[in-house]
Amino acid sequence: MASSTATRVLAPVGAAGNLFAFALDVGRGLFRRPFQLREFIQQAWFIASVTIIPTALVAIPFGAVIALQVGGLIKQFGAQSFTGSASVLAVVQQAAPIGTALLIAGAGGSAIAADLGARKIREELDAMMVLGIDPIQRLVVPRVLAAMLVAVFLNGLVSVVGVAGGYVFNVGLQGGTPGAYIASFTALAQLPDLWVGLLKALVFGMIAAIVAAYKGMNANGGPKGVGDAVNESVVITFVLLFIVNFVLSAIYLQVVPPKTG
Repeated sequence: MASSTATRVLAPVGAAGNLFAFALDVGRGLFRRPFQLREFIQQAWFIASVTIIPTALVAIPFGAVIALQVGGLIKQFGAQSFTGSASVLAVVQQAAPIGTALLIAGAGGSAIAADLGARKIREELDAMMVLGIDPIQRLVVPRVLAAMLVAVFLNGLVSVVGVAGGYVFNVGLQGGTPGAYIASFTALAQLPDLWVGLLKALVFGMIAAIVAAYKGMNANGGPKGVGDAVNESVVITFVLLFIVNFVLSAIYLQVVPPKTG
């Protein structure tokens, strides 16, 4: 009785350890040759094709909501001239990386988990290992790198569309002036804000792909097990993303003090 309880309590710890060990294996696989360039290009194109339109559509309400909330709050303090700068900071630092990561995990990550899970239950991964082919180096590494690359580009797309959406809603619905919105970009924002957004997108893309690949390669129980692995990968990725985002944001604010414009 006590042993079974202890096993249930320690199960999440073991799963976290296995995921971390899998991430280390992926890291080692990055430096092995030959590099699967064709697989990398195919996966990057696939992930981009399934995420670019949803990401662009999600970016518009992100920018709109931020512009409406920030604009209304700043208006109460009589600092309307900082509306554009505050909206840009919120989009570039937080909304763009998180929105990108959610789409990468929800669309690209689920596809990765389903693909590798199907290979697992068809015993293709075992056959590759019998032939002396490392599935991590052959299948996982190109997918992780592809997700990281696409995440960086999608982050730029969300940033541009989000800022443009915020501009339209601020000028059109809140009575802001176009010149003041654009001129205030440099009042509080600074170049490191853009770099930390790109870094977050890179890390989030890596996490989403690693979690999806891990759950897919450890799927069992037939097609139902593959479906469960896809669902679990998305949920775990979402939880990790918000934790990592908090840590990166806290470190960034300590390293790069906010601009007092």
